[in-house]
Amino acid sequence: MAPIIFHIDVNSAYLSWTAVEQLKNGAAVDLREIPAIIGGDQKSRHGVVLAKSPAAKRYGIRTGEPVANAFRKCPNLAMYPPDHKMYREKSRRLMEYLRTFTKEIEQVSVDECYMDFTGIADRWNSPVDGAVEIKDGIKARFGFTVNIGISTNKLLAKMASDFEKPDRIHTLYPEEIKEKMWPLPIGELYMAGKSSVEVLKKLEINTIGDLAQADLKLITLHLKSHGKMLWEFANGIGTSVVQSEPDEAKGIGNSTTLSEDAETIEEVRPVFERLAQSVGERLKKAGKKAGMLSMEIKYYDFRTVSHQIQLDKPSNDPKILQETACNLFLEVWSGEPVRLLGIRTSKLIDEAAPEQLSIFDIEIPKEPDEKHKRLKKAMDEINGKFGEGAVMKASLMPKKPHNK
Repeated sequence: MAPIIFHIDVNSAYLSWTAVEQLKNGAAVDLREIPAIIGGDQKSRHGVVLAKSPAAKRYGIRTGEPVANAFRKCPNLAMYPPDHKMYREKSRRLMEYLRTFTKEIEQVSVDECYMDFTGIADRWNSPVDGAVEIKDGIKARFGFTVNIGISTNKLLAKMASDFEKPDRIHTLYPEEIKEKMWPLPIGELYMAGKSSVEVLKKLEINTIGDLAQADLKLITLHLKSHGKMLWEFANGIGTSVVQSEPDEAKGIGNSTTLSEDAETIEEVRPVFERLAQSVGERLKKAGKKAGMLSMEIKYYDFRTVSHQIQLDKPSNDPKILQETACNLFLEVWSGEPVRLLGIRTSKLIDEAAPEQLSIFDIEIPKEPDEKHKRLKKAMDEINGKFGEGAVMKASLMPKKPHNK
């Protein structure tokens, strides 16, 4: 059976959650029905539009633009400051509800997650029927709406959830890519940022379909590894693995919003150095090593992307964490200004846990002497008698004390 992946995204999360809270406290007006935004102090770093209502969108107001610009477009705009504590609580309750359907949930931000629906699909006549029950249940229980995208991998599910909003369900199966995704402007492809789009348009690539059918060598020549990733996305190539983890294995991480947008790898490296130092120290304090590391980027316009890798060996060494994070960054960075960077570790093990050595960790002389030959012969005899790996297993067994 092909995987069935849902992408669940809260519609204008910050504004919707603020509206729900205000209505609960007796407000006469629903922010979602008037020109309204969630934004910060114009004098601060966060003086930008974080969320907008459909009515504000009709004035041309965009997420990520300065609040001052938004008021020039609509002088009667209603603005409220963000309440991140309240958002985290709304998010927590939403994820708790979704986990009553399945534990296979991967939360990727405060307002969106992936759900592996495959294991529970037989409870409904179709995935769409299941999505309807989830979507309507969220609306009835919490008072806000979500979009749900459905496909066989996370990328296509994400693209589908971004189709017409709000309160909608869309499918984007591989056989629907040419009809539903390829005609879209190239700027609507996931992770196709402003600078990448400008390069692609100079190559006369204006739609997602144009990119999908373009010569991959040409794309990588101009956009390096990020271009290869975009070409794969345009062809619907993406992972279907939902990274759900039990609470105790969520790991240790840290992120930071930069005082100024970073635009070069030279600006990024010291940030990852500080984050890796912090995360490494916390791992050591907890007596843990990490087997998995993920790196997060938030761009200047609030688009986010994360990338992860399994470490060759579990580690809490800040230098290894920094180097790995920088490599992950370079693999997915679009070249656009970055406002936030983060590192998160998971798959934690006890620092004192024994490590299984690989053949690359065992130093063998180029010309074995007689002693090594006899040792190798003895090891081969033990493995032959008791099974492959017997010597390794014996070496990991606790040693018994000698009787005196």
